[in-house]
Amino acid sequence: MKALRKTEAGRRGPLAAAGFWQVWQRFDADGKGYIDEEALDGFFHHTLTKLGPEAAAQESVRRARQQLLAARGARHDSRVEMEELAGVFLSEDENFLLLFRREAPLDSSVEFMQIWRKYDADSSGFMSAGELRNFLRDLFLRHKRAVSETKLEDYTGTMMKIFDKNQDGRLDLNDLARILALQENFLLQFKMDACSTEERKRDFETIFAHYDVSKTGALEGPEVDGFVKDMMELVQPSLSGPDLDRFREVLLRHCDVNKDGKIQKSELALCLGLKVSP
Repeated sequence: MKALRKTEAGRRGPLAAAGFWQVWQRFDADGKGYIDEEALDGFFHHTLTKLGPEAAAQESVRRARQQLLAARGARHDSRVEMEELAGVFLSEDENFLLLFRREAPLDSSVEFMQIWRKYDADSSGFMSAGELRNFLRDLFLRHKRAVSETKLEDYTGTMMKIFDKNQDGRLDLNDLARILALQENFLLQFKMDACSTEERKRDFETIFAHYDVSKTGALEGPEVDGFVKDMMELVQPSLSGPDLDRFREVLLRHCDVNKDGKIQKSELALCLGLKVSP
């Protein structure tokens, strides 16, 4: 992979993330996050064109394809992820999109909501460009990666172009979830219409334990947020920050019996019509 970047990109300098993204949008117009192997030749040709006519020659396209397929090894999946192709064309410095998948993996909505609450500093329910820049700065610092303010500004601008789908200058919950590659909704694995009382109790215990990250026997702060986010997205896939705040208040109003701002295990069970051990 690095050999391709040095030989082809070296003729006009490394490809910038913004240029890569322009080509990616052309081939992944639906925003699936991947393209099929059969589209690789076209993708390579258009991407290499940005490095000059010589780089886009047929032999260069063939070489690029061979290197990618060799790196994929014995994988039989015909889908090629954006990260795989970014690894071919972008320098380590420009390949910042991979940073979020490789160095900041998330496996729960509770972790996601901790980040959202921290960087949505004005509690507007959206993340502005300035708030996103603060998030990116902290991410680089946390992983001991040096980044200049000029480069940080470029990264922020590119991220806004990529993920600000409605171009209103701010990111919502769904945009940040795409940036951080948040895993599938935890609640999707459960049958919400389970008829057996024992089955419902067993599922409840598993669900509560998942969101009770602090292991205190009560959901509070981001734990409540994470539970509300996953629960509401089962019926309303595109959940905004203001939507989440509204649903959170409704849940607390109905379930927080002792009004301590937390949802005890017994309180949530009562809301769901279950009797469980404290």
